[in-house]
Amino acid sequence: MCVRAATLVCGLAALARAVGAQPPQPDAGTLGMLGLDGPYPMSREGSGTSWQPDSTPMSGVHAMHGAWMTMVHAQADLVYDDQGGPRGATQSFSSSMLMFMARRQLEDAAFGVHVMASTDPLMGASGYPLLLQTGETANGRDPLIDRQHPHDLLMEAAATYSLDLSPQTSLFVYAGLPGEPALGPTAFMHRLSGMDQPEAPLSHHWLDSTHVSFGVVTGGYTWRRLRLEASAFNGREPDQHRYDIELRSLDSYAARLSYNPTRGWSLQGSFGRLASPETLQPQVAVRRSTASASYNAPLALWWQTTLAWGRNAPSTGPSSNAWLLESALKLTDAHTVFGRLERVAKNELFLPGAALYGRSFTIDTLSLGYIFDFARLGALDLGLGGLISAYSFPSTLNAAYDSRPTSFLVFMRARL
Repeated sequence: MCVRAATLVCGLAALARAVGAQPPQPDAGTLGMLGLDGPYPMSREGSGTSWQPDSTPMSGVHAMHGAWMTMVHAQADLVYDDQGGPRGATQSFSSSMLMFMARRQLEDAAFGVHVMASTDPLMGASGYPLLLQTGETANGRDPLIDRQHPHDLLMEAAATYSLDLSPQTSLFVYAGLPGEPALGPTAFMHRLSGMDQPEAPLSHHWLDSTHVSFGVVTGGYTWRRLRLEASAFNGREPDQHRYDIELRSLDSYAARLSYNPTRGWSLQGSFGRLASPETLQPQVAVRRSTASASYNAPLALWWQTTLAWGRNAPSTGPSSNAWLLESALKLTDAHTVFGRLERVAKNELFLPGAALYGRSFTIDTLSLGYIFDFARLGALDLGLGGLISAYSFPSTLNAAYDSRPTSFLVFMRARL
């Protein structure tokens, strides 16, 4: 696994040298680069068609090739993971993401391409240890419990077309296989407030689990700082086969209203119906509601905070809620501190036959971390970091998890 991670880091360094790029700009909104999906600053665009604050600094390497503007963004982490308590585990693994975006200006319109891939499947179908996490499966028969599933090799392959109706108004269409529907906030690995954390949030399956959907078509209308959009998509989460393309009908729908009232704020509210999201429970549909607010404060180099809420209402069984508050503060070019506080209601912590099977438990978790970027190779930053997590839950779970388990991660990161 370490050899794989070293290969990833060397590959990113070679890519950084090849493009000969400058470091990311602190305020991309002033550079005049427009978004793929409308006449607004590119810094506003998050994952899929989601929005983030206009003042969000843009990562990656940007270049012009004739009429095409391109961006490459990549990250690779080598992680030592030690999850505490009787149900915890230790594992060394590597995770990564490589994203390419291109935009071509047309007469009163723009055409865009998104492609994103990951080497996560190399860590194995069961992913990595993450205490109290649930969702998806590694073998098609049993659910993953206390583990985070890996991403698919292909995370996004999408095209966009945006028609400008006026200098501040546009219509757009987005289609992906896979892609991300108009549901939830910007996905956690793309949110500036959360992308420094090497582990997924426990609230992932309430907020942004649809960010890899094998079949998405989204249409929307943008007026100044307001956007309304709707999606038809394949609501089934990816299965345990992480290298394939999973074709199914567009059986689910979602709608989202986004509003950026100022350069520092981004707000969204969304609703969707996922017809059959879980492989192990194909007969169960889920209605999902989300709301979030992200704020980019003018402090130090940047300081972004996100507050998000999600609610899942399955067609059978009780509804559940999740809350997330995460923040990251870049003090200097080299020093970043970050944290995440969550409250989720989990009812999938035990297998059928267990005494506590099907019961719901309120879980609170707090994670705090720090990363030191110790070197820069062209546009590539190399960093060392650590993360510690503590949990609170009903005493009923003490026999399974201990009364106060503690987990920690140590990681090395390469980011382009």
